[in-house]
Amino acid sequence: MTAPLRVLVTGAAGQIGYSIVIRIADGTVFGKDQPVQLVLLDVPQCSNVLEGVVFELQDCALPTLHSVEAVTEEKPAFTGIDYAFLVGAMPRREGMERKDLLAANVKIFKSQGKALAEYAKPTTKVIVVGNPANTNAFIAAKYAAGKIPAKNFSAMTRLDHNRALAQLALKTGTTIGDVKNVIIWGNHSGTQFPDVTHATVKKNGTETDAYSAVGDNAFLQGPFIATVQKRGGVIIEKRKLSSAMSAAKAACDHIHDWHFGTKAGEHVSMAVPSDGSYGIPQGLIFSFPVTIESGEWKIVQGLSFDDFAKGKIAATTKELEEERDDALKACDDANI
Repeated sequence: MTAPLRVLVTGAAGQIGYSIVIRIADGTVFGKDQPVQLVLLDVPQCSNVLEGVVFELQDCALPTLHSVEAVTEEKPAFTGIDYAFLVGAMPRREGMERKDLLAANVKIFKSQGKALAEYAKPTTKVIVVGNPANTNAFIAAKYAAGKIPAKNFSAMTRLDHNRALAQLALKTGTTIGDVKNVIIWGNHSGTQFPDVTHATVKKNGTETDAYSAVGDNAFLQGPFIATVQKRGGVIIEKRKLSSAMSAAKAACDHIHDWHFGTKAGEHVSMAVPSDGSYGIPQGLIFSFPVTIESGEWKIVQGLSFDDFAKGKIAATTKELEEERDDALKACDDANI
């Protein structure tokens, strides 16, 4: 029998965590033949809610769910895990600036980085969902260094990637399966650059480049980008809650592809530590197009940029460098 994977979800009492755990438990993420041990972590005040989530998962009677446990301390949460979905973070509220999140979240992700180093397997793969995701991942990786390699840390831009796919499909009157190879460059924020220069759309049986399929350059360099960049805020305005369902689905897509690999001829967007590709500073957690094989991601090389793209990438790089520096200063100021 296949050995179970031990999978941690932090913030498991929250909306996104609640939507993630069922996909992990039912085999959507790791396959219908892969048993999982789910570990749910949240703050002590949420222990009753966590227990309720455990009861629901038990009541789903899932063959792939080997076990599920709820914990409120880092040691039992991080011990021996294979994958970590780091969802729990100080939540973003309507009208809140991302910089307001930094100081509160630095403390959380430094502590979790240390817990990963102390208790997790050295092969553990980590996705950070809690915002500001790129910088939270940078901090977690920094404090797990020496035990877990930086390449095992990532932040989620798959939600933005999926949003870009959906908008392109809607505009061209096609379906998601007809659109591939959009790219999200940079930060999971309003400065991200949703890029369709290298994307293709299959319409009426013929595959063509996205610019030709849309036939409206002004749309692709204006409203399309703005819609993807601002979608999270719009959903908060509409629902008065964050985009939990789509975020959970995207996190599961991200880990599914990291586990199984990407399809031939296709890439996905992941925020990963830069190796210097495309002039992005080494170590910055930056969203790139990647292909994945045997659990290892590689940044797609050799893509060209026009001046418009260069400007967008420069802006999101600058924001990420500033976030990183502010987060490191917050570590120093708090002496944590």
